[in-house]
Amino acid sequence: QVQLVESGGGLVQAGGSLRLSCAASGRIFTYYTMGWFRQAAGQEREFVAAMRWNGAWINYADSVKGRFTISTDNDKNTVYLQMNSLKPEDTAVYYCAANRRGTTLSHEYDYWGQGTQVTASS
Repeated sequence: QVQLVESGGGLVQAGGSLRLSCAASGRIFTYYTMGWFRQAAGQEREFVAAMRWNGAWINYADSVKGRFTISTDNDKNTVYLQMNSLKPEDTAVYYCAANRRGTTLSHEYDYWGQGTQVTASS
């Protein structure tokens, strides 16, 4: 079993930055893929970014390329999402997820955190 706990969400003005954290515990292996997804009110969950725990594969949604950065800290078993130049359309609940394959498809992820709210005001 894998447990994921997100933190770091909040309210920020458009153009500002936030860093989300996802603390992982349980049976995490270096080949696991860690992903970030988001879901805005009334919309479907969408892919944001993902990477292999060992850094061998990284992928970003086009909407966040150049603004968001995913990274891991192996010593802390933590995945980060650094979000810069935030826009009102980035407002959503952000979820951390884990799976055994390199994928951007949410239904292929096995483990999910509880989510953290990010609001970028205009």
